[in-house]
Amino acid sequence: MTSRYILQIALLLCFSASALSLSYSLLQLQDINSNLAYLKLLRQLSGAPAHCLDDRMDFKLPEEVKRPQQFQKEEAAFVVHEMLQNILDIFRRNISNTGWNETIVGDLLVELHQQMDHLETVVEEDNLTWENATTLLHLERYYWRIVRYLKAKEFSSCAWTIVRVEILRNFALINTFMNDFQF
Repeated sequence: MTSRYILQIALLLCFSASALSLSYSLLQLQDINSNLAYLKLLRQLSGAPAHCLDDRMDFKLPEEVKRPQQFQKEEAAFVVHEMLQNILDIFRRNISNTGWNETIVGDLLVELHQQMDHLETVVEEDNLTWENATTLLHLERYYWRIVRYLKAKEFSSCAWTIVRVEILRNFALINTFMNDFQF
């Protein structure tokens, strides 16, 4: 009788491990597709970078974020989540002066929201915590500078073009995090 229960538990554990493995593989595929969708959608948003060269600004992306290999998986998940949250908040602002297709912006917001939901699931399922808030604070300041820049430029078309290019750089980093940590 006891051996029957042990066999059932062993089968359950094997099934659970297989299901989790398949789940993580599927989630990784979804991450890759989401990253490609971000880039495709951002590139569809028009802008005249040559016309806006005088409006360029260094928003000072935190140095530690430029080196994803220094993070543990838990930290990386929080960094990517913070980046996505702030990008989402930026694109929810006044885009009326951009001439951008609102459907494309809406699709971008949906993709960002889905990716954030996915990361929240990973954090909850793996019971991840991160005690060091310094990097997150640096990221908040970085995105605050971007928002302040947009406000100072009164959300002009050129300001949005500069920000769009900066966000493209952000997605390149996010893609590096996703590839390195496979979440």
